[in-house]
Amino acid sequence: MISKIALNNKVVDAIVFWTKDSTNFMKFLPTIDKIGYKYYFQYTINFYDKTIEPNLRNKNEIIQNFIELSKKIGKEKVIWRYDPILISNEINVDWHIQKFSELCDKLANYTNTVVISFFDEYKKLDKSKFRTLSKEEMLKLGESFSRIAKKHNLAIRTCAEEIVFTNGIEKGACIDKVLIEKICGYSLNVKKDKTQRAECGCVQSIDIGEYNTCSHFCKYCYANNNCKNIKSNIHKHNPNSPLLIGELTSNDKLYERDVKSLKK
Repeated sequence: MISKIALNNKVVDAIVFWTKDSTNFMKFLPTIDKIGYKYYFQYTINFYDKTIEPNLRNKNEIIQNFIELSKKIGKEKVIWRYDPILISNEINVDWHIQKFSELCDKLANYTNTVVISFFDEYKKLDKSKFRTLSKEEMLKLGESFSRIAKKHNLAIRTCAEEIVFTNGIEKGACIDKVLIEKICGYSLNVKKDKTQRAECGCVQSIDIGEYNTCSHFCKYCYANNNCKNIKSNIHKHNPNSPLLIGELTSNDKLYERDVKSLKK
């Protein structure tokens, strides 16, 4: 089954881009602006090393890209994500508190909001390298993160987490109705996305993506589970194809998604 999704700017109210390094994307921003798309970025930066995130560039270079992006499109449209938060033999709660503080020092002037979430143990992941946090560890991190974020005038939100904090950390929404309305300049007639987990605060959207296609090879990633398939899919990529990966074949069944503006 192949989803056919209209992307003209008459039906697309906004696009939310997820990235860990937007360097290769920067040159396309003028074209995207010219077309008339409204958009913002969810941009993940943490301090995990290459044993966990093997193919990411040097983190200081990525931080500079974050700053460049913020200066170019405005800091309200660049949401910093510090996630997923995980624990290993080398990484504990105190490590996260120190690294979060260091990143706040570097990024606070270039964003308004930081989003946190905790590692989930998906079935196909190697759980021997790291683990989820206990409730006590989450509460300790939440208390410290809230204090640090407040010091830097950053709003702090959680992403699809059951745990409730009482120290200024609110439940967030990656597909954020309030932010999208602000960027678009009009109200939206849109409801909570029922296809997401109960804890998710996102409004309705269409997620465009493909499993086993990212060459970062992050060890905690739920969307990648087979290095051989990843390399094969990347090899199949054709930038001139209407598909993210490969070409349409006679065996593919097209399913046209209902795409329309949700402007009120």
